[in-house]
Amino acid sequence: MIKRFIRRVLGLDTPAPQRVPQARHSVTRNAISPGALKVCDTLSERGYPAYVVGGAVRDILLGIEPKDFDVATAARPEQIKPLFRRALLIGRRFRLVHVMLSQETIEVSTFRAADQQKAEKDEHGRVLRDNVFGTLEEDALRRDFTVNALYYDCRSGEVIDYHGGLADLKKRTLRMIGDPETRFREDPVRMLRAVRLAAKLGLSIDGKTRAPIKRLAPLLEHVPPPRLFEEMLKLLLSGHASACLRQLRN
Repeated sequence: MIKRFIRRVLGLDTPAPQRVPQARHSVTRNAISPGALKVCDTLSERGYPAYVVGGAVRDILLGIEPKDFDVATAARPEQIKPLFRRALLIGRRFRLVHVMLSQETIEVSTFRAADQQKAEKDEHGRVLRDNVFGTLEEDALRRDFTVNALYYDCRSGEVIDYHGGLADLKKRTLRMIGDPETRFREDPVRMLRAVRLAAKLGLSIDGKTRAPIKRLAPLLEHVPPPRLFEEMLKLLLSGHASACLRQLRN
């Protein structure tokens, strides 16, 4: 309560979300995979708000068929796992649940808060551990780009947008949530992700988001090699490798 009061006094409150009804967007239950619907419906029936989030919502809005579906929920990992016959707790930095339904694996995360005081960081500002649970509003704030902070409510059919992601999609713009330099320092892999998403989706990187990338690029040297390798594989196997490499050179 005290934190919320201080944020309100300082004018730092996140604006009220835009709630776009089903009739005004292209995301429908038919566009969501059966596994993701099952996970959302099961959690909702148990009293835990649950939403399809991130890349799947973004891709559907762009007319692209998603490769996978992620779910964000108010339920804690230990509350999620018992609800499904095949579910695994994974992750060190972030505790997640992988729910396996038929041929699908749905990644389920608990709403998280970006608590800068509790987050464990290295000397360059890279977040090493920040497993702090939060609200839907806080979860939206800690996501990387505005177009990845869109939540689809499978029950009401609404798309919930806290940071102007829908407007950025219309403008074909990739924009960081928060201060770009701080966010890139927290996770330098976001610089590679910005390039990959811009090339893959045909988006232009917002000027403020783009500006610090060249200067902060050396921070990638401090990322663990397996994580860097995984992101480079995504970049080179995205089907847009040539465009990604051109973006990297730029």
